[in-house]
Amino acid sequence: MSDISYIQQQDNEARFSDYIALLKPRVMSLVVFTAFVGLVVAPNPVHPFVGFVAILFIALGGGASGALNMWYDADIDRIMRRTRSRPIPAGKVSEREALGFGLALSGISCVMLALATNIFSGLFLAFTIFFYVVIYTMWLKRATPQNIVIGGAAGAFPPMIGWAVATGGISIESIAMFLLVFLWTPPHFWSLALFMKSDYHEAKVPMLTVTHGREHTRKNILVYTLILAPLAVGTGFTSIGGPLYLATAIVMNALFIKGAIEIHGRTEVQAEADKYAVEKRFFYFSLVYLFAHFAALLAEEGLSHIGLGVW
Repeated sequence: MSDISYIQQQDNEARFSDYIALLKPRVMSLVVFTAFVGLVVAPNPVHPFVGFVAILFIALGGGASGALNMWYDADIDRIMRRTRSRPIPAGKVSEREALGFGLALSGISCVMLALATNIFSGLFLAFTIFFYVVIYTMWLKRATPQNIVIGGAAGAFPPMIGWAVATGGISIESIAMFLLVFLWTPPHFWSLALFMKSDYHEAKVPMLTVTHGREHTRKNILVYTLILAPLAVGTGFTSIGGPLYLATAIVMNALFIKGAIEIHGRTEVQAEADKYAVEKRFFYFSLVYLFAHFAALLAEEGLSHIGLGVW
């Protein structure tokens, strides 16, 4: 074997980091954080070790979903610019390896979460993985422009799973956290679709920008943002809310609505002129928006533990 062939072979060998990339660590960080908040703000205290183990297995379940998503979407990942460097399109990990990796992590995470906490939370995690991989990835993503709307439920389940770890069930508070993520998802991803305009078209993924046009997408970003705002603020009046959360929600939603109005009022000519600066700013702010809401819920729980809670 020549030195060049050996080097190429070495370059194509999977590294530990490639398997980590299969887990979609950036998406996993959202799963971990919202699940952690759901667990901590629940009324039933959980032993720290049990809580750590629960979050670990929820994270593994989220990572398993990511790996299975990359396995199934390998064909379109090779087409889209932002996904070409993923482990499978880059030739680092084979589709068969990704499938086995994802299935193994799915089984381990669900069974171990059930054993470590309660059966309901383990089944809930299993349903979440099924929803993301089968309902969203295999069906909705390539079938309807409502893929993000309906499929977004999978990313909104983690705080409910965290709550279920502590309580063994569902409540109005866990549903409120679910709706916060669920209604946030469409504006977040549609703003991304606006400035990653060629990717979804070339991959033939029926995002709203492809099927209904960009003006319609801008309108829907505003509509969903206006629906999201009262729900986000209203969560402040539940048992997990409080004045700090309420103040955070009011400020964040005022800014989010302002950004959505700016996007709605722009033409493609204006957007192309400044290289989609407004759309990109809205997209990155949406990440801050969601983090701020869940961080405020966490802070309210901390304040209540030191006797400073008001609600």
